[in-house]
Amino acid sequence: MASLQNVKKILQDVRHGKISPEEALDLLRAFPYEKIDDILFDHHRQLRKGFPEVIYGKGKSSGQLKTVLKRLLEQDEPILLTRVDQVKAMEVLEKFPRLSYDSMARAIYYMPRGGNQSPGTGQREEVVVVTAGTSDLPVAKEASITLKLMGICHKEVVDVGVAGIHRLFSHLDLLTDARVIICIAGMEGALPSIVAGLVKCPVIAVPTSTGYGSNMGGLVPLMAMLNSCAPGVGVVNIDNGYGAAALAASILWAQLN
Repeated sequence: MASLQNVKKILQDVRHGKISPEEALDLLRAFPYEKIDDILFDHHRQLRKGFPEVIYGKGKSSGQLKTVLKRLLEQDEPILLTRVDQVKAMEVLEKFPRLSYDSMARAIYYMPRGGNQSPGTGQREEVVVVTAGTSDLPVAKEASITLKLMGICHKEVVDVGVAGIHRLFSHLDLLTDARVIICIAGMEGALPSIVAGLVKCPVIAVPTSTGYGSNMGGLVPLMAMLNSCAPGVGVVNIDNGYGAAALAASILWAQLN
């Protein structure tokens, strides 16, 4: 209740000309968070970062997810829960049929009516999500769903890895027109270096745990991507499609400001 009173005072100060709208916005950036079951949910993440807090579903019970979703659906903002297995997801969707579930991405999500009007989006594909193989698709789908909820136009280019690199070249026009490329690869993780050598936009490299034993659960492609000799490559954590999409959005939104 105290935080709500503070917000009201800030709004009254703006109304009476004591502070500017810009000063009020700065003051509101820290407000508020809410305890929902065992989760401290940051309701103003969207104000600070441009997108609401995302819930990491692994390790949380279906009961915990239902509790937080009940509250979030009241806000009618985009909702994303990552790493939710199918059994848990079906329990959640039975209670909240408005939600959607992508079993490949293991993501529960909700787009409010009218969609997300995030800044910096246009009609062209601003982000291209590229995968080396179809085994990398779960990570790509997590990235694509995140971009969709952020209101960012994107397109997927699938199965164009180095074992048949000629497959990549038919997509060069699309790649060179992109503002950001998310490039996802397992095995030896060479594809982001090749893509970055062909385009001028930032390339976000995502190593995956796809590969045989010497892949070491994604450590080999992670090291390869960190050691890329092509300029303009940034690397996120293993299998982190959400993190790649969030970084792509930050790059796009920063270009507007």
